[in-house]
Amino acid sequence: MTATLDFVDELYDYDAVRRITEPTEFVVHVQQPTVVLGSRQRASLLTEEFQSSVALRRRRGGGGMVLLQPEDLWVDWWIPADDARWSRDLRDTSHRAGDWWRTALGNDVATDFVVHSGPLEVDSRYDVVCFAGRGPGEVFADGRKVVGVTQWRVREGAFVSTVLHGHSTLPLLEGLVDRPAGLADVLGHHTIESLKIDDPDAVVRHLTSIGGPWSTRHLLLTD
Repeated sequence: MTATLDFVDELYDYDAVRRITEPTEFVVHVQQPTVVLGSRQRASLLTEEFQSSVALRRRRGGGGMVLLQPEDLWVDWWIPADDARWSRDLRDTSHRAGDWWRTALGNDVATDFVVHSGPLEVDSRYDVVCFAGRGPGEVFADGRKVVGVTQWRVREGAFVSTVLHGHSTLPLLEGLVDRPAGLADVLGHHTIESLKIDDPDAVVRHLTSIGGPWSTRHLLLTD
């Protein structure tokens, strides 16, 4: 049976996240290719054949779908509302996360990284896929996206989700029922491979140090 909006498991136990009282970093890996749908997206955007070849999850927060793969650097932060790093301003929180990434990557890669300081910029033809636009705090190099940022906010705090892909996510386009012309061109993001990052774990260590202190949890997402 094809998954529906009501029957796709959530990416996290978000109610449990809301009960966390200390600032927490989540360093997450997926066991197999996983498509994470945006909060309002239906699995029927993907062909049944493609759905059967990946794990499906749904996140809370804005944006389109994203393909996560085992080699990705996926780092999320829960910032409680009483923490000094919390801000009422959504953009400020995203920019701060982007700055952490820019600094961490600058320690390892001789490339000029830029944090997007403007509002969300996305062509409505391509908003089905998260990495096809530009959002506050997202990191770019040579005009290509490096790190995607999305955010979920509740009264207890802000949950900031970020990812630097290990490889191209163009395979996601093969699974779309409707593929807008030109989508592949705007999805040409950077990867760990294209940036020639030799030690991805070192980037995460720098990232943790720059944004911390955190209580760090390492998670493996299985089907």
